[in-house]
Amino acid sequence: MATATATAAPILKVEIGSFYIPKHNPSKPLGEDAHFVISDKLVVGVADGVGGWASKGIDAGVYARELIGNCVVAVSGDAGAVVKPKRVLMEAHSRTTAAGSSTACIISFDGEFLRAVNVGDSGFMIFRGGMFSYRSPVQRRAFNRPCQMGVGEKYDKPAAAWSGKIHIAAGDVIVIGTDGLFDNVFAKEIEDILVAEVAVDTAEGLAGLLAELALCNSSDTVNDGPFAKEAREAGRIHLGGKIDDITVIVAKVTAS
Repeated sequence: MATATATAAPILKVEIGSFYIPKHNPSKPLGEDAHFVISDKLVVGVADGVGGWASKGIDAGVYARELIGNCVVAVSGDAGAVVKPKRVLMEAHSRTTAAGSSTACIISFDGEFLRAVNVGDSGFMIFRGGMFSYRSPVQRRAFNRPCQMGVGEKYDKPAAAWSGKIHIAAGDVIVIGTDGLFDNVFAKEIEDILVAEVAVDTAEGLAGLLAELALCNSSDTVNDGPFAKEAREAGRIHLGGKIDDITVIVAKVTAS
């Protein structure tokens, strides 16, 4: 977990906090998610190693961690005034050689704008005035088959990733996460947390609350979460939550 505060521009300030809960698996204590927070450049990112590789004896978390490590190198070596997430992801992907594949979402903050790139079903939501305002598009080939980057021609490339530049304002809360969060927590539940936990005044505190909520919901076998809803829409049967690694990064935007 990490917390950082830095100034995005003379107008806005962005506080960033993160929280990670790997699912219980003694053979993979680090889980298959990875993330980074670079406070001085206000850049964050998440990656989720695709679990299907386990059937081949491969830990996709190794790919996700190498990808994220290469993202950090790419950001740290960027001398530009504005970090461009898509360029970072393209450079990191070109340097990553581990077996496996992963989704990814990288975000940078630049004054009154958020810049993002996304591959797969990791992503982010924006809450304005405590209410859900926006969610980044999910990229998938079919139900439970997210677009993903890996080594080889058959995998998706960052050049084809979704990217966007979105206006942000003081009071906004941006929630970035892997599918361990978004498969288990509805936007309305995040709204409820933002309203009920007004005393939690740090981004890291909010990230922890959301991660714990996702963990609780993931083991619920009665109440259906977002993943179960999507399963029904795809003609599949899935009850309750979905146990997975859970990564949450929260960015709180305030007036400077």
